[in-house]
Amino acid sequence: MLNSKLSKLLQKAYSAEKAAAYAYIGHAGSLNSSTKKKEIKVIENDEWNHREEVLKIMNTYHIKVSKYYEFKYAVIGKFIAFSCYVIGWFMPYFFAGKLESGNVCEYFIILKYFHKTGIKSHDKELYEMGVKEKEHEDYFLNEIKDSKLLPLFQKLFFWGKSNSYNDVNLNELKSIENSNEYCKDYRKID
Repeated sequence: MLNSKLSKLLQKAYSAEKAAAYAYIGHAGSLNSSTKKKEIKVIENDEWNHREEVLKIMNTYHIKVSKYYEFKYAVIGKFIAFSCYVIGWFMPYFFAGKLESGNVCEYFIILKYFHKTGIKSHDKELYEMGVKEKEHEDYFLNEIKDSKLLPLFQKLFFWGKSNSYNDVNLNELKSIENSNEYCKDYRKID
């Protein structure tokens, strides 16, 4: 039996992946470029795949899907999807990158919680999902890196070229065995 914090983190991650996927459906739909639509579709598919992986882990420990989180995050995702049609091109990229930046640590924190219980059988999947979220963050930042709006948004929302919510560097990835070194300052693990 997993502790309640870990169970809750898995439930949130599962439902939040749906919110992200819904948001990317709207994001892609709001774009004119077929190439950009395809790139966002790939990221959307990654989110659906992460959702499947998290559900497999939850099922292993008989953790039920939270109806509350499912409803909450579905509403959030659909709202974000709709807003992509009215807020211009920059903000969907910016806020997607900001969101993905935090999602990186969510998976490494879940991995740490599993390690605290002595379970290492999900290391590969959790590590790969954390790294994939970092790839998403870098993609979105790259799309807006030359925008004149970025410096202002970076100051207002504390994310951008010089700010990230994680310490993962795709050019210098730590091994799965050393991944517990990531996200030390993200949230305290009791």
